[in-house]
Amino acid sequence: MSVMTPAMSVAQVAAKVGVRPDTIRYYERAGLLQPAERTSGAHRRYGEEALDRLRFIQGAQRLGLRLREIATLLEVRDTGRCPCEPAERLLRQRIGEIDAELTRLTTLRADLVRMADALPDRDCPDPEPGKWCPPGMRR
Repeated sequence: MSVMTPAMSVAQVAAKVGVRPDTIRYYERAGLLQPAERTSGAHRRYGEEALDRLRFIQGAQRLGLRLREIATLLEVRDTGRCPCEPAERLLRQRIGEIDAELTRLTTLRADLVRMADALPDRDCPDPEPGKWCPPGMRR
């Protein structure tokens, strides 16, 4: 049985998954990606498993997970167990964060609409420091 030598360079892997080579090097330094085998000239060489891992990382990032959370899922995945249970916990936590952000943005939007609606319809002179409109210009 022959062992297949990883044949893809960092640039080739980057092109296949749609990231920059620096991103792959960073993931390697951060421990998200196993260190690549090196050629005699110290060039990185990756196998197909690197593509799978990078696609997993990208999918998790699209869901809004942070790299430290993705690292946790990868640790579970590396044991051979399904990372579904920790993934569900992380995804539900992320849903809560998104809900909180939506509430914050809805409030911000309402505040901006109120401020915009309170602006005068005519040409506005230069405002006084710290105020939107000079005192005599309010509706």
